Amino acid sequence: MALFSGGRGGASIARRLLRIPGVELSLLINGYDNGHSTGALRRYLPGMLGPSDFRKNLLLHLDGGDPRQAALRSVLEHRLPAGSTRDDLAGLVDRLARGRTFGMLPPEVRTPIVRDLTVFLRHLDGRPHGLSLSDCALGNLVFAGAYLRLGGDFNAAVGSCARTFGSPARLVNVTGGENAFLVALKEDGRLLADEADIVAPQDAAAITDLFLLREPVVPESRTALQAQPAERLRRTLDQARAGISLNPEARDALRHADLIVYGPGTPHSSLLPSYLTPGLADAIAANRAAAKVFVVNIRDDHDVRGLGASDLVDRTLAYLGDPFNERRTVTHVLCHRTAAPAGVTGGGRAGVRWITGDLEDPGRPGAHCGRRTVSALTGIAAEAPLVGAG
Repeated sequence: MALFSGGRGGASIARRLLRIPGVELSLLINGYDNGHSTGALRRYLPGMLGPSDFRKNLLLHLDGGDPRQAALRSVLEHRLPAGSTRDDLAGLVDRLARGRTFGMLPPEVRTPIVRDLTVFLRHLDGRPHGLSLSDCALGNLVFAGAYLRLGGDFNAAVGSCARTFGSPARLVNVTGGENAFLVALKEDGRLLADEADIVAPQDAAAITDLFLLREPVVPESRTALQAQPAERLRRTLDQARAGISLNPEARDALRHADLIVYGPGTPHSSLLPSYLTPGLADAIAANRAAAKVFVVNIRDDHDVRGLGASDLVDRTLAYLGDPFNERRTVTHVLCHRTAAPAGVTGGGRAGVRWITGDLEDPGRPGAHCGRRTVSALTGIAAEAPLVGAG
């Protein structure tokens, strides 16, 4: 199975899928996060994508009730206190190497974690300025160390960290690892200059355009860009698009999956930007046997003001180059019963079958219940060969 995901939106679904014997799960994620400490790390290491959503997905299989797994979780989630210095980080790494912190880390895990943090420390020694360690996630620094150790190969770093933390899921960056910066335009022509702006609280104007740029929009250029008329601004951003490619691992996962899920999450940062990857739509279309299911968020994120479930399905199809669904890019929409738009419940729309049900987690309002949602997804997957034949 292949699941397009962000950091936490599809976590309950992924966790449940991993509990099914024989399921091979590929998580397709992008690295455009640049909020707060992640953005600071990307500025410090030019060329590196954001590791945060990959780090969050390494938590999926970790059980806090198991002391060893709890120790792994602690490493990934630990944040350096405000005012932390290089020496503070070095002291933490030394205690980690001596087994004096983070509990019962197995030696086979402790060793590569210390190795990659040590690589990052050496880089910090050579370039001591330009990064505040305050509130940095230690797991992100493990990623950064792996990235440096592997010669600036972000996808190799993802694979290395997945092995270090024992991920049972195949963690896949959708692109070849090329650096890119996400920006958006709203319907009134206003610029959202980075991913952090996109996920922040919004006014009622809808986001209409996404761009992946070669360079970040810095404060000095933002004012000049925003002064341009809307159409000229779109042309300017078009001309500044980054060259990105499809990760062969993502192509392989999509072509061989028996179920492709456009998972829940923050659409304009976690999901829709992934669909801009050249060649990704062709890989999806080449798999004619799989059910391709769009899972509607139960609770709206800030970035979807002015957009309903039907609009987001349309956006998905448009970004995947199949606005009329002629390639059957989406076969089903799975929607919590209270989130279903009028006029589509139980019926069809643009060649898509809408399915509604009680998908909410009773203990976490606004979140999907993994058991209920996966039960619906596996039911759809079981029908897919008959649907395709018909």
